[in-house]
Amino acid sequence: MGWENPLRVAEDWATVDVLSGGRLNPGFSVGPPMQWEHVHGALYPDTAEAEDFTYTRVERLLALLRGERASSFAGTQGIETFSERVQPHSPGLLSRCWYGGASLASARWAGGQGLNLLTSSVVKAEDHELTGEGDFGRIQRAHIDTFRAAHPEAGQARVSQGLVVIPTDSATPDQRDRYAAYAASRLERTRTPQGPGRLLFAPDLVGPSDESRRAAAGSPGLPGRRRGGLRPALHLRRGRLRPDPHRPRHPARPGAGLEPGGLSRR
Repeated sequence: MGWENPLRVAEDWATVDVLSGGRLNPGFSVGPPMQWEHVHGALYPDTAEAEDFTYTRVERLLALLRGERASSFAGTQGIETFSERVQPHSPGLLSRCWYGGASLASARWAGGQGLNLLTSSVVKAEDHELTGEGDFGRIQRAHIDTFRAAHPEAGQARVSQGLVVIPTDSATPDQRDRYAAYAASRLERTRTPQGPGRLLFAPDLVGPSDESRRAAAGSPGLPGRRRGGLRPALHLRRGRLRPDPHRPRHPARPGAGLEPGGLSRR
């Protein structure tokens, strides 16, 4: 969200959600933009020192998506009609928002906000007793447990799998060897927290789709449908990504539409 204005994002997402019949599932996170010291002059030339990149920025977005008041004026001025809340308003959008978190604090905050959780293929190894030093699966499991414990509807809380998967179903023998060698070259790095942020990387899953799926389901951090209700958003088959057949399609909702006017007309 560091690159974006929450008001504009709320307008854009709601518009796309209404036009798509309620099928938008946006993901987002907080923090300053990457290479902040090099880009802030172009991004926020006059307000760089005052910009808030904490959870408050996302809380502004969530409030606007809920339909809370955004303007002190509502009415008609000339040929323009203005609303005190973001238009269009898509009531179901908030339930399909996903927060990307790589730490216990982010997982706990996302759960408290009633969001869905995008787990990452990179996590912070921060609490050794809770997460298990150097064990990506246990750290990710701890994030999921923390998220669900903080969520007001823990049984319905949705979590995605953050993994690096290289399916080899349609690969040649030479390609399989190269993919395996690439994964092996990264393996040692994934076993030890890296840098001042103590970042730990998910091991690469290289192999046929069915084998990768079983490996993901058997991880302590990724229990699959047997232990935690996790289900990959995408199914892998013959080296291609296909939509999850278990995810329901969202028909256009009666009454949903572009209401006249907004906070501004462009």
